[in-house]
Amino acid sequence: MAVFFNSLAGAGLLPKGDSLLWQPHLWVTQFIADVLIALAFCSIALSLVLIVRRRENMQFGLAFWCFAAFILACGITHAIAVVTLWHPAYGVETLVKVATALASVVAAYVMWRMLPRMIALPAAGKLQEANDRLQEMVAERDAALTELRAEIGNRERAEAALLQLQKLEAVGQLTGGIAHDFNNLLQAVAGNLELIARKPDDIDRVIRWAGSALDAVDRGRSLTSQLLAFSRKQRLEIAPVELRGLVVGVRELIERAVSPISQLEIAPIDPALVVETDPMQLELALLNLAFNARDAMPQGGVMHISAKALPQFQPPGLPKGDWVAIRVADTGIGMDAETREHAIEPFFSTKEIGEGTGMGLAMVYGVVTQSGGGLDIDSAPGAGTRITLYLRAAKPVLVRATMRERADEPVFDLSGRTIVLVDDNKEVRTALAETLAAVGACVEQSADGEGGAALVAARQPDLLIVDFAMPGMNGADLAERVRQAGADMPILVITGFSDSQRLDAIDGKGFSILRKPFETRQLLQRITALLDS
Repeated sequence: MAVFFNSLAGAGLLPKGDSLLWQPHLWVTQFIADVLIALAFCSIALSLVLIVRRRENMQFGLAFWCFAAFILACGITHAIAVVTLWHPAYGVETLVKVATALASVVAAYVMWRMLPRMIALPAAGKLQEANDRLQEMVAERDAALTELRAEIGNRERAEAALLQLQKLEAVGQLTGGIAHDFNNLLQAVAGNLELIARKPDDIDRVIRWAGSALDAVDRGRSLTSQLLAFSRKQRLEIAPVELRGLVVGVRELIERAVSPISQLEIAPIDPALVVETDPMQLELALLNLAFNARDAMPQGGVMHISAKALPQFQPPGLPKGDWVAIRVADTGIGMDAETREHAIEPFFSTKEIGEGTGMGLAMVYGVVTQSGGGLDIDSAPGAGTRITLYLRAAKPVLVRATMRERADEPVFDLSGRTIVLVDDNKEVRTALAETLAAVGACVEQSADGEGGAALVAARQPDLLIVDFAMPGMNGADLAERVRQAGADMPILVITGFSDSQRLDAIDGKGFSILRKPFETRQLLQRITALLDS
């Protein structure tokens, strides 16, 4: 043993000098312990670093970093202790201990600063309780939202019902005049047809009489289109509308609304004025304004309609751009400030109970705002009312010429085409069949949906034309049944007064809609387009 220690001493490898020379169990134990402690401390420091790096938005991250630095410094201290067993690197050991002291002070400071926040952290049980309460609140919120949606749905249905009532009220106020107009139209048609029947060989007169009858039909078509817009529920379809033509078309209805006590004046309207809106709804809006003007002039007066372009103009509350202003003015009793403030609110009315729904101006406001425009009211007691509708200007549209204005009639040829025609009205079905046969089509007819379905299955036609409103199986049901059977021919649904919502549901889904009354040219153009597509 003496020889062994002498050799260590000669090599300069005695631990701690001669103090541990005769106690090898001590320096061996210290060596092993310091190595293990150094490795463990470094491993702990590395694990803390990995935790902080891999957990984003971790609470108390600074404390983890400080604690990791302190643990690492302690590990290095023990590693230096291993070295100093053989080499007296006391200077390095002192520096490491100083660094360890600083790290420990910083770590202790940060830990004590964060101690209140750490203590305030709720226990797992409290967190679960809080989570349970949060889930209860979410459930209560969801139930409240469901109830709110139901209430909103009920209110929307009530508003829709009242708006429909407003439309029907408008039709009711026009009933007498409408009946008078239709009687006149029927008389014109019947009289001219009777003249044709008496003298069918007088070609010149027959052409003139037929033209007069068709003029009456055109006027009736315009009137029924307006009535359909008032009575049925339909989507707002924004499109460029030529303003002068629209105002001229609805003039008779407006005159009837304000007459006989009051008068209607319409200033000349530039034919180049085109606006973005739904034409039917704008007509209804003007008619509602006419009713309001009439009620505001119980002793009579004048309702004045004018329109002008406003290029690069900024209406109140709207962006700057190209606008068209439609002004409807009356010489009535006017409105005070409070009435003006609430005039466009649904259900607000200054009329007696039973004399109005309070939806007139609200409906007008809804039409212009859904069209991207706005409404302005200028009124004072005794000074009349001036309501201005601001609508976006659109590019001019090509106005379709009437049948008798077109010099060149296109040639339609349906030779070799088989068409199944289903309509419960014998007169309409016969007229359509003869029209189609005149251009070469082979027409198979049925008066009901069941017969039409059988004809389609047997003949496999090129086109199916079906009326919408029929007893039993209506046109939409027949069209859907044919589609389900695998037939892929084009289907043209023709309709007069019908369920617009049901038609909207099938329109554009393999079906084409053509509303009655229509011209022969319109029918043949639609058929040709469907067969060529």
